[in-house]
Amino acid sequence: MDYSYILNTSVPQKEKLLAFGFSEAGDDFALKKEIAGGQFYAEINLSDKTLTADVFESATNEKYVLFNVVSAQGAFVGQIRSEVQDVIEEIRDKCFLCQDIKEKYVDFLHSYFNAPGDNPWAAEPYDRSTVYRCPNNKWFALIMQIKFKNLGFKSDEPVWVVNLKAENVEAITDKKSIFPAYHMNKKYWSTVLLTAVTDFEKLCELTKKSYALVQK
Repeated sequence: MDYSYILNTSVPQKEKLLAFGFSEAGDDFALKKEIAGGQFYAEINLSDKTLTADVFESATNEKYVLFNVVSAQGAFVGQIRSEVQDVIEEIRDKCFLCQDIKEKYVDFLHSYFNAPGDNPWAAEPYDRSTVYRCPNNKWFALIMQIKFKNLGFKSDEPVWVVNLKAENVEAITDKKSIFPAYHMNKKYWSTVLLTAVTDFEKLCELTKKSYALVQK
């Protein structure tokens, strides 16, 4: 099962991974964790770009294939998936830096551009969205909360993002923290995650560029 979406919000901390019980192999980390009362174990592997888990029977070391079959349903496979999800969440809580940079970014927008922001939409799910405008009244930044699946990931987890205008979206897209825009013209707008994995200084530079492009 792929849990790599976590790497788009959180930064792994090597010392904490090792203290949790991970073993290190080069730049990769691996962990075995008993589940289902010891009848099974989860094998969790972390690399620079992926976080995955497989489940094996403890007595035979054979892979429990139904764990990775999305269409497989039932109480037992559901229990296994739930226990593995709990392990993944514990790892994220104890071994990753998960700081949200949304408020820090909003402070930057207020102080650097003197842009207070406004919300032109009343209906859900956009009622929590905020646009920041140039003096010409056109917006250069749109902060909103979307789901990771809106960016192509298999996850319903919500994430705060900002849409910014860019000269060459393809050149700045890294599919880790910067993506072609959600819900806007992907040729001229990008979506940037407001999470711990995003380079804040780069985000600020992209925002200044967006402002310049919109204002002119």
